Amino acid sequence: MTPETLAATHTRAFAGQGRNWSAVEFAALLDSPHVFVVGDARAFALGRAIADEAELLTLATDPAHRRTGLARAALAAFEAEARARGAQRGFLEVAADNAAARALYAAARWHGCACRPGYYPRADAEAVDALVMKKRLD
Repeated sequence: MTPETLAATHTRAFAGQGRNWSAVEFAALLDSPHVFVVGDARAFALGRAIADEAELLTLATDPAHRRTGLARAALAAFEAEARARGAQRGFLEVAADNAAARALYAAARWHGCACRPGYYPRADAEAVDALVMKKRLD
């Protein structure tokens, strides 16, 4: 997938939830040998694996394709690629008000381990906490 495709899907997926990532930002991330993307233009996961840890940087699903299992498949593909790159544990952060994502991660056995208060700014509301989650991948 191109950085432009990633940015377009990300923009649709996170409309109204804050600043979207640009194609330039995706291109810069993908320049790193540690960063990888799995999925397609309907739903993708972008991750980074270094040493024995992996971080899910973002998971985006086009609203037209929600509730079809694509996010679950992208998350599973992220975990598999992270393991293939030697990661033994994974980390992610999710907005506290993103109930759908939190349910997805809980169903995949990710567990809360920390909170970053007021981490995600909102245009017309108070900033939202980021919940940090972790999972053993080995």
